[in-house]
Amino acid sequence: MKRAAQLFKALSDETRLRILGLLLDGELCVCDLVAVMEMPQSTVSRHLAYLRNNGLVSDSRHGVWMHYRLADGNSGLQQDLLDMLRKNLKGQSGFQADQKRLDTYMHRKQKPACC
Repeated sequence: MKRAAQLFKALSDETRLRILGLLLDGELCVCDLVAVMEMPQSTVSRHLAYLRNNGLVSDSRHGVWMHYRLADGNSGLQQDLLDMLRKNLKGQSGFQADQKRLDTYMHRKQKPACC
């Protein structure tokens, strides 16, 4: 029961949901998330660490930059929650706006500025 409460608490923050929504289509660098979300790197990194510590995202280092992606669900509940996010977040207007900003950002980003 405690693990379930931790997962729901991780999903109870709008910033963390936005991050998960942006990661639905694949791995992103912290710099990409910072640019799209228009938030300080420290804020984005703190929320990514929270999501990582709760098993919702995984990371890999590319030079000095960290890249994040949705984690493979370690438990049935975790996998069900990630599946629910995949099905339902894309239809939400806030997530559509984030996705549009990400698409525009990635299109303008001719070569990786950070990674």
